[in-house]
Amino acid sequence: MQTAVVNAKVYVRDGQFESALLIENGVIAAVGSDEAIKERVGKGARVVDAGGRLVLPGMNDSHQHLFCIGQDLATLDLRGARSIDEIVDRGRRFIEENPGSRGGICASGWNQDYFTGEKRVLNRFDLDRISTEIPLYFTRICCHIAAANTAALQKAGITGDTTQPEGGHFGLSPDGTPDGVLHERALEMVERIIPPVDEETWLHRVQKAAQYAVSVGLTSVQSNDVGQGQIDGALAFRVINRLHQSGRLPVRYRHQLAFYSGEAFRTYLEHEYRPQDNDGRLAVGPLKLFKDGSLGARTALMRQDYCDDPGNRGLETISDAEMDEMCALAQKHGMQVITHVIGDGAIEKTLNAYEKVLAGGPNTLRHGLVHCQITDRPQLERIARMGILTLAQPVFLHYDSHIVESRVGRALAQTSYAFRTLSELGSPVSFGSDSPVEDCNPFPGIAAAVNRTDPDGFPQGGYVPGERMTVAQAVDCYTVGSAYAEFCEEKKGRLLPGYWADLIVVDRDIFSIDPREIGKTRVLMTMTGGDIVYTAADFDA
Repeated sequence: MQTAVVNAKVYVRDGQFESALLIENGVIAAVGSDEAIKERVGKGARVVDAGGRLVLPGMNDSHQHLFCIGQDLATLDLRGARSIDEIVDRGRRFIEENPGSRGGICASGWNQDYFTGEKRVLNRFDLDRISTEIPLYFTRICCHIAAANTAALQKAGITGDTTQPEGGHFGLSPDGTPDGVLHERALEMVERIIPPVDEETWLHRVQKAAQYAVSVGLTSVQSNDVGQGQIDGALAFRVINRLHQSGRLPVRYRHQLAFYSGEAFRTYLEHEYRPQDNDGRLAVGPLKLFKDGSLGARTALMRQDYCDDPGNRGLETISDAEMDEMCALAQKHGMQVITHVIGDGAIEKTLNAYEKVLAGGPNTLRHGLVHCQITDRPQLERIARMGILTLAQPVFLHYDSHIVESRVGRALAQTSYAFRTLSELGSPVSFGSDSPVEDCNPFPGIAAAVNRTDPDGFPQGGYVPGERMTVAQAVDCYTVGSAYAEFCEEKKGRLLPGYWADLIVVDRDIFSIDPREIGKTRVLMTMTGGDIVYTAADFDA
């Protein structure tokens, strides 16, 4: 089967564009002029006229949570809430409109820093205003802090006498009773009491999430769903396998697998791990570890106290000994490791763990740092010297640029979110969204990398403007950079002969427009493996 895309501006690499490309059996066969490509088009071939528009490689989100995107699309949405009262109103309305939710409601998306009134985290007393009978569990946008109402705490058996969990804690009121505020590993204590979603429902939710992903230009996702939140790992495997086998998965999917004990991880490696099960559309990827929390929740692990919270250095969600054990097991079995690290303390400890398993050798398994936000210059140089990958989310700057200096101080803030510096020093950098923490649409992320501002232009001139990337650098991080993170840089991420035909047609030329407009880019058509998996209503493919 041949498909030709003509009358286009095809991005090949920095400074090189062509006007057409030819696809044969899902692989790019040629890239060149309209005339050269049309000469090779056979009878019966499909010809897509791009109308002079920009054609980019399909975007590849190097770290997200596809199941959670599907869950957020199906349940109570707390994003954009501007007050606690608004959250209460949304919760009450959701219960009225969804009488089948009385077994319990899990929702996410609130951010106290966006509240126009009292800027504080939610607690059980706020959620009790919604219901004292239905268990409610509302996670902050970062998913590292949550609030539970009295019904949820009672069902989970959490009282003032309950032992605090390792790697997390729950808050207590002055009278010694739980206040409903949960941090890090304490979230798991309440997650388990929310009624589980059945497999058929997850199939529908994940398919809907994947369809949304291709509509915003993603053709590949590297997704941490196994071991994430309420999602049963075996169920997650089954759902993805069923969607893949039935042809209902329009994106290429690579598992990122979270385990929380050496015993559980060892059992998986010995009985289930099959890295060879990779057909290009579905793959088993790295072990995903969590070393700390988030900057917004002040649970990111820091080497010094938070400037705006003296005495607090965040939370360590896995001990050094446990991490060493897990990394050693992964190295022994030839498995990549990526670790959630936001604070400079978490980054330092994770580099120490990686250094032990690398034993002075090269990073052939491509171990990486997910987020890698708060850093000083020596850490940046160490990351590059060790050849450690960075799996970054530039879109986080939309929010974090407002708070980072108050959290960590001006000096450390000036060397943080240093993705351009890391790339220039030699650390392979990939981009993603951590969706649903942020929308998985890659173009706001590209805009953030280029402009270093939020959508309203804050801060003026950009946060640490020396870290601004060119459009080509940002696109490459979201395409071939993310492909490198999954050992696929010779198969996808470029529109070149021999690469898989994963591409998108967009409504504006992001290389020539005002950079402030990049985040508004709209996808008109998406192809995965030469198959059109999304077309906008106003684009004739």
